[in-house]
Amino acid sequence: MADVQHHVLAAIPAETVNPRMTRRLFWGQRLMGALIELKAGASVPVHQHDNEQISYCISGAMRFILDGRELVLRPGEVLVIPGGVPHGAEVLEDTVEMDFFTPPREDWITGRDAYLRR
Repeated sequence: MADVQHHVLAAIPAETVNPRMTRRLFWGQRLMGALIELKAGASVPVHQHDNEQISYCISGAMRFILDGRELVLRPGEVLVIPGGVPHGAEVLEDTVEMDFFTPPREDWITGRDAYLRR
């Protein structure tokens, strides 16, 4: 079973990215997942990356700004963001979400994601 991984999300140490955001990362060669917990009032500045992103809202609500338009993501909803699309978010309620990226976000793995750490 080369390269097969098994994780218990609750056992992955939570990384405090900033006072209103924690995340638990896991990744393989071509895909990354992140369990993210955000406090109401948190924000993700508008940014873009080459990675395709899928965001799944487990609980709470986030207002996304996508290339100039707004969309509120609620529990049970999924957002697919193609690579290169400018996007940001405002956390309306305490929120738990899963983000998936392909390829994996090297800036997140190495901690070079300064836009989130402010």
